[in-house]
Amino acid sequence: QVQLVESGGGLVQAGGSLRLSCAASGFTFSTYSMSWYRQAPGEERELVAVSSVGGSINYADSVKGRFTISRDNVKRTVYLQMNSLKPEDTAVYYCKATSLGAYWGQGTQVTVSG
Repeated sequence: QVQLVESGGGLVQAGGSLRLSCAASGFTFSTYSMSWYRQAPGEERELVAVSSVGGSINYADSVKGRFTISRDNVKRTVYLQMNSLKPEDTAVYYCKATSLGAYWGQGTQVTVSG
């Protein structure tokens, strides 16, 4: 069955870095757009970054220049390198696979202390 398993979250001080990973199985990874979303307490889930099948990459304005999304189609994994973290980056981070359908991971908590 389809699985998306995020890892790499944790507690970090402001200005620090984390690298999230999302390992995929159960579908043809290379044919799916892969994205990262986040949801802070009391807030709606928001798009952070997306890596499309065609190679285009887009970021939310709030993370441009600080976060980098990448994917390894051989390892079936998408990454989110997060640098210069701020307390407002605190959220549960989810990966999402999108093609004709969409799949979500279970999320990983990122907490940035200020």
